[in-house]
Amino acid sequence: MIKKIIQYYRRKFLNLFSPKMVGGYKREKDGVFLPKTRISNSTFIDHSHNFDIEDNVFIGHHNFIESSNGIIIEEGCQLTNFITLTTHSSHDSIRLYGADGYTDEVKGYLKGSVFIGKYTFIGPHVTIMPNTNIGKGSIVSAYSMVQGDFPEFSIIKGNPAKVVGQTRERDALLLKKFPELKENYKKWIEE
Repeated sequence: MIKKIIQYYRRKFLNLFSPKMVGGYKREKDGVFLPKTRISNSTFIDHSHNFDIEDNVFIGHHNFIESSNGIIIEEGCQLTNFITLTTHSSHDSIRLYGADGYTDEVKGYLKGSVFIGKYTFIGPHVTIMPNTNIGKGSIVSAYSMVQGDFPEFSIIKGNPAKVVGQTRERDALLLKKFPELKENYKKWIEE
């Protein structure tokens, strides 16, 4: 009996502090409510006034999103877990300045926006750096370090990340298997 009581309260305690998906998101920049967007309560969004997402976006657990220089995530994207999106980095300037520290205008300091196109999937443990544009319909493989411009329908992988394939080839096989989805696919792909 005591074991069951302990298990019950243990589950209650863990449930209280466990990450949860929160349905709906209100964009700070314009107050628009996105009913189909889901973001985990364990995802941290810094500079949310520069975080621009469309509806039907899924952002999973334990992510860090720093959007001081602007992030755009278009509709239908899925960002899994343990992802970092950052729009600035001092990884070079810290070595240049050493113990003297920064001045007002930091040399070697990297800053720029991030863009993630429609229906893109970002795997777990991915880091997306400033000045990155990922075209629609792409897949970013787990543990990739992404920076730069990537065309639509890319399969992106590695550290540093490179294009290793095309999602259209995968999609063609899936649409052959599930022809009833061709119209849905065609609607967003032609936009």
